[in-house]
Amino acid sequence: MTKIADSVRNAVAGIPDGAQIMIGGFGGSGAPIELIHALIDRYRTTGSPANVTVINNNAGNGSTGIAAMIKAGMVQKMICSFPRSSNAEAFNSKYLAGEIALELVPQGTLAERIRAAGAGIPAFYTPTSFGTDLAKGKHTEDFDGKMYVRERWLKADFALLKAHKGDHSGNLTYRLAGRNFNPLMAMAADHTIAQVADLCASGSINPEHVITPGIFIDTVVEVQNPKQEEELVREGAIY
Repeated sequence: MTKIADSVRNAVAGIPDGAQIMIGGFGGSGAPIELIHALIDRYRTTGSPANVTVINNNAGNGSTGIAAMIKAGMVQKMICSFPRSSNAEAFNSKYLAGEIALELVPQGTLAERIRAAGAGIPAFYTPTSFGTDLAKGKHTEDFDGKMYVRERWLKADFALLKAHKGDHSGNLTYRLAGRNFNPLMAMAADHTIAQVADLCASGSINPEHVITPGIFIDTVVEVQNPKQEEELVREGAIY
């Protein structure tokens, strides 16, 4: 069975209403803009997928990418670390109107919850957030005289990733900081979809250079010359 989709539209066609979706990227670095926009196109045409939960480091910037998802009204909840970025009006307006929910997670805890899911670790302890509102209702425990908060793993139904190079078997490499959350999310989702700038034959990537093995990837789609979120924001682009 091939893992290659012939378009971003077909790559995201199976994402249903109510799905929990991890989206890679740290700000615009490593953000799969074309996959996100294909999902928005589908929602505008069919009304689906609606009421999705998005897991990302932030809640989008400007009027493209995740911000455009939120503005379109397809996101019911954000799970992130930085909901108020430099230009987060899309999230801010929806949140203040009570039209979107927020689960705020410290950045290191977010990464570890995702990593734990991929590693099959249902829970772990961290001192981060102890004594704050973020720890309310969570189990705490004393280890060697220091208090820790128990955090659960964080899974998703789908993950949307951006990689630099991928082969037909789904093996991926990343470009510089674009690596960020992408490899962790690949392991924590039931179905992982990756857009790659350079699609090559299986076996053509040096095994020592592979960051995400193909066993974690279900769908690969080639997107040459992908858009960069920061450039779109500077241009005032609206999706």
